[in-house]
Amino acid sequence: MSVSDRLPDYPVNSDFVKKLKAALEGRDEARLKDLICADVRHVDAVIELANDDWMKDPSAQLPPGVLVGLWTLEYKRELTTPLCIAAAQGHTACVRHLLGRGADPDASPGGRGALHEACLGSHTACARLLLQHRADPDLLSAEGLAPLHLCRTAASLGCAQALLEHGASVQLEGGTSRDTPLHVAAQRGLDEHARLYLNRGARVDARNGRGETALSAACGAALRPDEHARCLRLCTLLLRHGAAADTRDEDERSPLHKACGHARPGLARLLLLHGADARALDYGGASPLARVLQTAACAPEGEPQLTVQELLNHGSPTVWPDAFPKVLKSCAAVPTVIEVLFNSYSQLRVSESWKDVIPEEVFQMHQAFYQSLFALAHTPRCLQHLCRCAIRKSFGRKCFSLVPLLPLPESLQNYLLLEPEGVLH
Repeated sequence: MSVSDRLPDYPVNSDFVKKLKAALEGRDEARLKDLICADVRHVDAVIELANDDWMKDPSAQLPPGVLVGLWTLEYKRELTTPLCIAAAQGHTACVRHLLGRGADPDASPGGRGALHEACLGSHTACARLLLQHRADPDLLSAEGLAPLHLCRTAASLGCAQALLEHGASVQLEGGTSRDTPLHVAAQRGLDEHARLYLNRGARVDARNGRGETALSAACGAALRPDEHARCLRLCTLLLRHGAAADTRDEDERSPLHKACGHARPGLARLLLLHGADARALDYGGASPLARVLQTAACAPEGEPQLTVQELLNHGSPTVWPDAFPKVLKSCAAVPTVIEVLFNSYSQLRVSESWKDVIPEEVFQMHQAFYQSLFALAHTPRCLQHLCRCAIRKSFGRKCFSLVPLLPLPESLQNYLLLEPEGVLH
């Protein structure tokens, strides 16, 4: 008999489950403790917390999709045990009590065991108690995830340490994505978790089901701005442990492509300094520069012009001149990006028709810059700019390292490295 066919000891419509849900929703710890430690008939009782099987109720209003055959026939049914509930809530005393009464630490009628729940909730004390009572540190959930895969927050570091101390495998691939624990840490910018796994022998260039290494996963993660510094430390750590800076995933995207897609200049610079190829093309023919230009207008607070500078100063080809109007249209609201890119050409013919792709409100907001741009429609670039281009062409992809060595004032060095000034000359 499968789990979904099993009759629960406490069905979802029972008085016990109603009281249990009320205690959980009300965060009534005392009542919850009484229910799961004293009121259940046996410690491994199966409790049904949810069941939306509308097929069991003839009077149920069917979802409209059913009538056209588009609705899945699966339904949500949530089964659990007192031990899983206690571990998920971080109630150490309840976990100790239930284990003392002989609760099975690996029981998982709902697909996840108590150890999974403890790790998901970052409850280190509960995880240690379960492991001391011989919970399997590599127990797989119904989704194929081990407890280490559920150590997903900075607060779960203690859980990860306890798992490894009790023999958890740091190489285990999990779920349909086949992520290792190192991939999970990388996706969430957990530098201390990554350090722990690497020190325990995690393979730094192991690939998941999408062909990503941990470095690639970290660079592609959508993180909050306050998490960027931690992610930068994590990527530095991975590179120091031998991660290849230019590996490609199944779409031929490199870590640099992904860092540029999120307009993260510090990360792009780190990768470029470790040998990432600024000229690389993915399967769609997009370069790292194309990736940052595609997202520049969506992330102006990330100062995308800094990423564009890094790429151009490390030898990235610039945009084909005929495609410049498309860049102007997509990046008009971020004129510093337009300025940096425009200054990477020795001469680029400005057309009055370009005004048509710039929204009027954007033009007015950045009037000084756009007036300087269109003033060049009938005027060649100044001699200073032409000298800049000649020096940059001579230095090529080493601009970033050779320009600072020139015996020039810092302001001129910045000029050579395409530092924006707000107007064009």
